[in-house]
Amino acid sequence: MNSYKVLNKQTFRSGKYSLVPIRFEDRFAIMKWRNEQIYHLRQAKPLTKEDQDAYFEDVIGNLFGQEQPNQILFSFLENDLCIGYGGLVHINWIDQNAEISFIMDTALEEKHFEVNWVQYLSLIEQVAFIQLEFHKLFVYAYDLRPHLYEALEKINYFLDARIKEHCFYNGEFKDVLIYSKLKL
Repeated sequence: MNSYKVLNKQTFRSGKYSLVPIRFEDRFAIMKWRNEQIYHLRQAKPLTKEDQDAYFEDVIGNLFGQEQPNQILFSFLENDLCIGYGGLVHINWIDQNAEISFIMDTALEEKHFEVNWVQYLSLIEQVAFIQLEFHKLFVYAYDLRPHLYEALEKINYFLDARIKEHCFYNGEFKDVLIYSKLKL
């Protein structure tokens, strides 16, 4: 298993769920989910296997040894099976904040979205608030998925900003919502 130099602890657990440093073996499942859910991601075109291999080798491979990487990515496991991935991205080490990134197996979205999203958030908060001692986390999302915001509000994230007509989707401009949580 790869390990992040910046983290003292590599695996974060809560019941049957865990976060582990992103695994090379999960790369094609991640690619599949990203391509299926491209509509809500900042991804311009579908990924190919070549794209994904290059990203894992050239970008992710270099993150593990860095003192202050710009992102820290994890495989999200349920009973040791990868059901999603995400992490802390656009990390600002000076201001002690980061954006939360997360995507789950598309097949789980309809019936298990909230449970998986909340479990993931509780684990990524351990990384950010306890291990890294960050001050703030935020979620940047196109205003397309109301169930996402409802789940965030249930676990004390607040609407920090609405950026009007900031992204172009399906022939019209949509707002971007930023939900945040501060370290208590």
